Amino acid sequence: MSSATSTTVEHSRDHMTIAGIGAVTGYGWGREALWRGLMSAKPAATLESGYGSDGDEDAWVALVPDGGDHAVSSSRYGRAVHESAREAITDATDRGWRAGRTVGLLHAIVLGDVVNWRDFYLVDGGRRRPRDFLRLLPSTPVSVLMQEYGFHGPSMNISAACSSANVALITAQLWIDSGIADDVICVATDMSATPDLVDHFVRLGAAVIDSEPLDATRPFQQGSRGFTMAEASVAFVLSRRVERPYAAVLGGGMSNDAYHVVSVEPTHEQIFECARRALRDAGITPEDVRYFNAHGTGTAQCDKAERDLLARMFADRPEVYAIKPLTGHCQGAAAAVEIAAAALGYERGVVPAAPVVAPAYGRLLDGTTPFAGGITAKLSLGMGGHNSMVVLGPAR
Repeated sequence: MSSATSTTVEHSRDHMTIAGIGAVTGYGWGREALWRGLMSAKPAATLESGYGSDGDEDAWVALVPDGGDHAVSSSRYGRAVHESAREAITDATDRGWRAGRTVGLLHAIVLGDVVNWRDFYLVDGGRRRPRDFLRLLPSTPVSVLMQEYGFHGPSMNISAACSSANVALITAQLWIDSGIADDVICVATDMSATPDLVDHFVRLGAAVIDSEPLDATRPFQQGSRGFTMAEASVAFVLSRRVERPYAAVLGGGMSNDAYHVVSVEPTHEQIFECARRALRDAGITPEDVRYFNAHGTGTAQCDKAERDLLARMFADRPEVYAIKPLTGHCQGAAAAVEIAAAALGYERGVVPAAPVVAPAYGRLLDGTTPFAGGITAKLSLGMGGHNSMVVLGPAR
């Protein structure tokens, strides 16, 4: 272990940590459902009817099943936001966290309550009672959560495409480091895998609906065609004050390609710059990174960018894994699902990697693997050039 890593681990209590986790995914309601799904090595997606351009096709999609507290919201989206946060707060409390004087809330979203907005226009004709209309607004889930727990710190929504969850964690770190908040509840939600939106991603050449996920989504492997669309809401309690944290958030970095609304800039220079900023913020070097938790969409341009980063910055040293073949691509919540998986792995001594099913990059882990400790770099790349990396390390 390098001196930089030793220093980072020694002083990890000075860093923001993941104190609690809550998850609602295609595997079901609760973080244990997510973990069991990952350990099963079976994708969360199932065949769903009503997809395709004419609504007459079955599609492989990982939808969040119905559930949650109907007293909170009539919307599956609203219930998922609330239940993931409730679970994270309960989990953190059980681990010795006590809310500080100022608790903030960050909600990472991209499109919001897609199903409810669709029904507002197409079913209700734009006419609703004020109470029902207010459920559509992005401010409502945030307000309901703040009211339930009596939190009075700063609150806001964050949107940075598929980088949104990483960006929310980095923002939480800035709030805590600057004293704006003592603790932060961070929720990332995306429930946008509706037939009309999925069809557009298929036509963009990114999403695949006509093949089982492990046949379609093969990041760093031959024969990959793209990703399976998925839904999720994942929450974290982020704090410096908890007895039994999952992992420390050592730092993070962000950049933008300023190149194209969809395509990755071909030199990858801003992805490199993002990684440099993240490592510098964490106080480590590329040699200190043991695991690379990939964006791993299975698209050609994403594979090319991440392979370039691994070769040129990390000298192909880290062990690499991606979980989108199992969880699907949860869009704005994707990084949160993947950080939750990594954080649970820190505690449980397992890297929850997806199985390798085709000739692959030599450093790609093949299925669940014993966790050897050390530092994890989590990269996310969002449409519109949004690049972000979060660095995780042991909490003790």
